[in-house]
Amino acid sequence: MGTPEFAVPSLKILVDNGIDVVGVVTATDKYGGRGGNQLIQSAVKKYAVSQNLKILQPPNLKAEAFLNQLRELKADLQIVVAFRMLPEVVWDMPKHGTYNLHGSLLPKYRGAAPIHWAVINGEVETGVTSFKLKHEIDTGDLFMQERIAIGREETTGEVYEKLMKLGSEVVLNTVNAVQNNNIDLKPQDNALVSKAPKINRDVAEIDWHQKAEQVRNFIRGMNPFPGAWFDLSGSTMKIFKASNILVHHNIAPGRLVSDNKNYLHIAVLDGFSVLEDVQLQGKKRMNIKDFLNGNNVEDYL
Repeated sequence: MGTPEFAVPSLKILVDNGIDVVGVVTATDKYGGRGGNQLIQSAVKKYAVSQNLKILQPPNLKAEAFLNQLRELKADLQIVVAFRMLPEVVWDMPKHGTYNLHGSLLPKYRGAAPIHWAVINGEVETGVTSFKLKHEIDTGDLFMQERIAIGREETTGEVYEKLMKLGSEVVLNTVNAVQNNNIDLKPQDNALVSKAPKINRDVAEIDWHQKAEQVRNFIRGMNPFPGAWFDLSGSTMKIFKASNILVHHNIAPGRLVSDNKNYLHIAVLDGFSVLEDVQLQGKKRMNIKDFLNGNNVEDYL
């Protein structure tokens, strides 16, 4: 059970290793693309079609028609990767239960955007966890975890790529262990719980009333999507990369400082954010010198 690109390697590794995948449950096709007239399949569906796997796309996970289809598959085990919250009648159906892959070291970063928030918060490591589903989301007993380091310059997109591959390996190991009845589940420590709520455009607005490193991590954490941004005289300016200058000053946070040629700095609590890779609304993404070459920053001061 899965939908986006992140879930595809986990399905593929099961197919490649001879696991009998009796069905794939994914999101319904949606209209999108230019003009909204193109019917778009999920990344998981596209792969499942290429492998001639049985595909279910229920609009309603509690619908009796879907539940009957699911029962007919007679699955021994269900694996969930980046799907949606399941009702108990679904996750409790297989005799070996349902295991979920989560993109964090649970119980840290429960929620929809664990990779984003790990980077935003300046974590130096993260990982993936497989756990057995129960009622409350992301609270099930832990099964397997694998860790990776987060580099100081790495973005959410780069960490995502690493966890996507690592996650597929954990999924395969989880399935093999369940098949071999080699299961040792451990409850999550509620004292270590942290949250990773959904990311949207509003959450991605930069707060300059922070320290430079916090702002830099926030920009990394919102790269590539949705992109950290601030309002520049009525236009949205996205920032994809920034560095820091730590220095005492009396300039109000959020104030722009520039020579209008080589640099554009924005004041923060303990120095300046040095903008390096930006995109003004309606324009292409470019480095800061190219941006300054075609824009007079004085117009925005």
